[in-house]
Amino acid sequence: MHGDYDDNGDDTSTVMDRGQHEDAKTPWDQGTWRNEALGWAGRELAARGLRESGTARRGVRLRPWSVLVRIPVEGAGPTTAVATTAVWLKANPPASAFEAPLTAALARWVPEYVLEPLAVDADRGWSLLPDGGELFWQVLDRTPTDPRAWEEPLRQYATMQGALVPHTKDLEQLGVPSARTTALPQVFDETVEFIRSVTQKTAAPLRQLRPRLLNWCAELADLGIPDSLDHSDLHDGQLFNPEPGRFTFFDWGDAAVSHPFCSFLVPAGRVTERYGPEALPRLRDAYLEPWTRTGRTSKELRRALTLAGRLGVIGRAVSWGRHFPGASDETRVAGAAESARWLRQLASYEPPF
Repeated sequence: MHGDYDDNGDDTSTVMDRGQHEDAKTPWDQGTWRNEALGWAGRELAARGLRESGTARRGVRLRPWSVLVRIPVEGAGPTTAVATTAVWLKANPPASAFEAPLTAALARWVPEYVLEPLAVDADRGWSLLPDGGELFWQVLDRTPTDPRAWEEPLRQYATMQGALVPHTKDLEQLGVPSARTTALPQVFDETVEFIRSVTQKTAAPLRQLRPRLLNWCAELADLGIPDSLDHSDLHDGQLFNPEPGRFTFFDWGDAAVSHPFCSFLVPAGRVTERYGPEALPRLRDAYLEPWTRTGRTSKELRRALTLAGRLGVIGRAVSWGRHFPGASDETRVAGAAESARWLRQLASYEPPF
């Protein structure tokens, strides 16, 4: 699984995707790291009767917050758990290295809703994943005028969150960040300090939001809906739809243990962009339907969703600080600017649901 690479980690057998981050520092640029990661993937594939194909090119996607390698494979042995023509090697920075053990744990606790990894290295934040099939955005592109396509994945995602409520302490022990409803003001403070330290600009306008934040968190906590796993970036490219009625959720690098309803912020934004806000009430009700089993009234659930929809911007703000070590000043400043942009929405964002 080794090729000849130039100083940027590129070779002729690899298709590189650096997006808008040509100068981003990632471990892929280090030859020793590449050899170790690809060697680990090769050994794990061999143990499952698979090997890298010699006729297809490897794809590498590099971002300041992840390394993702698409490895074309061939072969099938008695230990092969999946039928696939490619697998994915993902490497996370230390701040989101929890994704590897989290992915493995979710496959044990809620296997019907997630991908089962072929292998994980929890210490190094590496995951080897099967191909999950068709992405949800590809399905939506075939039915561009029907927002009802979101109903079932949102219902299933909420059901999965409910099943994970008993595992919140286990999740935190795996390293998943704790951003529980009552702790969100502290997470807010830490994020504001990150922004100030990187940009060297006053954080006073953001800190002025704190009194209202305290009130929203207190009201949300009083509604009594237990914390669970918040994906924090649940858009239509973060779930697979491999067959009708079946959805699997992935890419947990921005996740946290928080109020579950914070997860609705991102899909609500995507739905609004594609279909307009008039599509949201029906999808809101689809997401909330599994939570009616908590004994809360529809009015209480909708109020909680409104509050959490606003507070979900904190999780989005936090994610922009999770970079590989050695990130450039430009990358850090851009991340801090995105964090500040999200936090400012605490004052201006009015959830349309």
